[in-house]
Amino acid sequence: MEFIWNDGGRSSAGFVGLAGDCVTRAIAIATGTSYRDVYQSLGKSANKTVRNGVSSSVGDEYLRANLWHRHQGNGRPFQAEHLPRGVVVVHLEKLNTRRGGHFCCLIDHEIHDTWNPMDDGDYAIVNYWTFTGATSDSKLPAIGPQRPQDSEQLLTQNEFEKILRRLRALDTTASNHASTEGEKRNALRMMQSLMLRHNLSREDITEDDNIESVSYTRMACPVNGRRACAWEKALAAYVSGAIFPMVQWYYGRKQNRTLFWFYGPVDDVKNCILLFRELLLTIATAAQLQYGGHSRGSGASYAEGYVGGMPKQVSQTPNAMTKDQAFSQSALIHARTLAVKQAAVDWLKLECGISLVMSRGNGRDQHDPDAANRGQRHGSKHDLSTVTGRKRIGHSQ
Repeated sequence: MEFIWNDGGRSSAGFVGLAGDCVTRAIAIATGTSYRDVYQSLGKSANKTVRNGVSSSVGDEYLRANLWHRHQGNGRPFQAEHLPRGVVVVHLEKLNTRRGGHFCCLIDHEIHDTWNPMDDGDYAIVNYWTFTGATSDSKLPAIGPQRPQDSEQLLTQNEFEKILRRLRALDTTASNHASTEGEKRNALRMMQSLMLRHNLSREDITEDDNIESVSYTRMACPVNGRRACAWEKALAAYVSGAIFPMVQWYYGRKQNRTLFWFYGPVDDVKNCILLFRELLLTIATAAQLQYGGHSRGSGASYAEGYVGGMPKQVSQTPNAMTKDQAFSQSALIHARTLAVKQAAVDWLKLECGISLVMSRGNGRDQHDPDAANRGQRHGSKHDLSTVTGRKRIGHSQ
């Protein structure tokens, strides 16, 4: 099944920060209802903020009240043949795990989510919902009748943004040392009242150098073979470290293939995977032509040397900038990069239920220094920037 990144309108609705909001996101995408209205409706039913998720029963109640019919999944694998076409909300759980599960939306067997559950390969279908008034050949989200809403839920987007701005102003007053104790108490009281009324939490109003507004994803790039070659791992580290420093990676196995997962800001991950695939093909083809293969022997040594010889990205300092200014700018960029990477790690754990650990493998027994040196010379001839500054790959003349 194809994957389309879709946050259900969360960022455009003014929400920021990390959230385990798969139920809200899936329902917003499937029904065509605004993310904010779904968020508030689920929060009212759960009697709490739904930022970090709600039970499947709350999502089921919302969908069934809006004329969506629940079907039993009976633990079948998460595959297209086990689900109908059209718009479907699916409740998934991993096999042999205690994790709470995941909701996602499918539109004509295309996955609309912030990450692709198909990459893991071990999700099973618990339940799925279809709208009783939807046609089987429709490719558009079906908008079912909405449950009665009170006036507080019928907010326009402008009114909602005014509430967020008001909350942020109150938060500033409450934390300002120049404010009197009475002003601080009043600000905190008004903040609490507004957040309870609209099912918001402090994380929803946080702004930290735009880091809280970054959207994250995780995408997989499959390679042939059950074992990842050392040069393939070195290439993943190179692309994510030297070219897209906000992207991180890990790898694992799925049946007879190895998967390299990249996670981080959405656009960076997409571009990182494109470049990784391009370089994989370039290096593997060169090793195949010269040594008859790329996974062992001289071919693997050549590929390792090729990756090791590729130029490291060097930032250019404008002539008008002093050394102190350049150092300060570099420190700010480095601090932001670290903050985004830590947020991505937190997102991976919160959204995908994945906590990574570091491990080391054994090195190869066979190594061909001549082939490695040759690969290093060839790798050093790649130019990773163009006139426009966009990082691309190409042979230098």
